[in-house]
Amino acid sequence: MKQIKIAVVLIVLFLTYASNAAKSPSLKVIAAENVEWGYLNPLRGKLSPGAANLWGDRTTDDATGMLVRFNKGFESPPHIHNITYRGVVINGLLHNAAPKAEKFWMPTGSYWTQPAGHNHTTAANSESNLIYLEIESGPYLVLPSKEAFDNGEKALNLHRDNIVWLESEELSFVHVEGVKVTRLWKSADGISGSLVKLPARTQISLLTSATEFRVVQILGTVDYHSKDWPKTQLAPGSYIESTGEYAHVFNNTRDTDSVIYIRKNDAFTIK
Repeated sequence: MKQIKIAVVLIVLFLTYASNAAKSPSLKVIAAENVEWGYLNPLRGKLSPGAANLWGDRTTDDATGMLVRFNKGFESPPHIHNITYRGVVINGLLHNAAPKAEKFWMPTGSYWTQPAGHNHTTAANSESNLIYLEIESGPYLVLPSKEAFDNGEKALNLHRDNIVWLESEELSFVHVEGVKVTRLWKSADGISGSLVKLPARTQISLLTSATEFRVVQILGTVDYHSKDWPKTQLAPGSYIESTGEYAHVFNNTRDTDSVIYIRKNDAFTIK
């Protein structure tokens, strides 16, 4: 009987430790210059766009966020994907539409979605072209147009000039004048993606206790720090993720606006 009680106590202690460990805050920061690049389609080598996982693994059945870069003049043949993806333009000019559609060039800060099964082409038209691409499950595959199917979703191409920004006075969770926010998407399980615009010469603290909180620098270079990270310059393409309670400090010391993309599963506050 005594041995059973000891075993029960040990199990309780283990479960308590595991629970506390799961709740322990964690932080990861990847500056753009430290991103490790490979190929979106390794079999095509240099003919393929470059790709780098920021989180997750696009070759497995996982949600994943990645950077993809294209050379000037790149245009894919018509194709489909097995899964739906969403993209945000970080740099350059991107086109993504049905094969015979007139080119619709989307600049930095634009957003689009590509439904699974829809036939399309992707093209790039600037000296350097970089996007953030996100999927909710994988693997991320490129398949021939003959395998096209309709999954019921509709494609969206949102040029940055058509984005509707909410002002700080319209948002109860924003307490810094001039900061603007737009929500791009929200899933049934409460995960959402937003863009936050930080005015020139402005500092903010992003306060969060989310179990999933991810940030990608889209426009402008900012100085970043938190309780677990020293002051670091983050250029477009840089990435931050945290679990638990954090105050992420972004200081835009430049004379132009900065924009970040946030994916999270809980509310955040800007002070």
